Amino acid sequence: MGLSASPAQLDSSTEAAQPKLTAQGDEEEDYLTMALPSVPAPTQKETYTQRRLRIQRESEARARQPSKKELEKIRTAQREEALAKKLEQSNKGFKMLSRMGYKPGAALGSAENKDARTEPIALDVKEGRGGIGLDAERKRKVREEMEGEVRRTAEEQEGFRERIAREREERRREAQLRAAMGVAEGLDEEDTKRESGVEKKTVNILWRGLRRDRERRERDRRARHDLTQSLSRNPAYADGDSEGEERVGKVEEVVEEEDEELDEWEQKPVEDKLEEVVGFLRSRWWYCFWCKCRYKSEEMDGCPGRTEEDHD
Repeated sequence: MGLSASPAQLDSSTEAAQPKLTAQGDEEEDYLTMALPSVPAPTQKETYTQRRLRIQRESEARARQPSKKELEKIRTAQREEALAKKLEQSNKGFKMLSRMGYKPGAALGSAENKDARTEPIALDVKEGRGGIGLDAERKRKVREEMEGEVRRTAEEQEGFRERIAREREERRREAQLRAAMGVAEGLDEEDTKRESGVEKKTVNILWRGLRRDRERRERDRRARHDLTQSLSRNPAYADGDSEGEERVGKVEEVVEEEDEELDEWEQKPVEDKLEEVVGFLRSRWWYCFWCKCRYKSEEMDGCPGRTEEDHD
């Protein structure tokens, strides 16, 4: 006898099987997306030597005494932490203030006092063993030393500026003096040629120093020239002959005559010498050094005056 199933029975059996497949499919999706628990890495077993070293380091750390600086830092941190905390409501002092009408954030005293403090006075911890007021005295001394140093520096700078200005003025006056001496010497030479044509034996003291300096420079120039020429012509010096070197090295020395009058005149200040030369130019040749002009009469009409300031 064969078994047969109707179409309705087949449909119902198919529908009954579908939920099972769906559930099975969901279970498979959950399994695929499920996060696996992390497996701890295998720990390496501590050896006897490592354990002994670790215990030694830990014991040394426990036995180590902190230094004074570290203790001071710890105390400072603890103090700052304690001062930063506000009074808790369970504090006895806070309870007493609350019973007297105090409210957190409000000032003590009368409500009409608007400038009353809402925060306690900051705690200033005194460090060191010095007496009260010692820090202020030290600050005062440091401040005075700094002010004194600034003042000394300013004085040195001012003195340096004054010295530089004075030296510059001296160099300018020296140049003016030499220029005035040159003018006087030139005018004197013109008068000499016009009168007799014979050079005077004695030179005026006012420009005698100028001529002496010129003769010295000329004498030094000739000595260097003669030495250079003798070295280039002498074969003994080229061969390294010591006697030849000694002969060549001898330079004729000129003994300069002493002039006490000139030495005494040169000891005068530059301003006095310049005034004397300028006055001589005006009285002898009616020449104004500042105008750079020679006038036709002794009155020197048109000249502002004898000094440089008069010509500014």
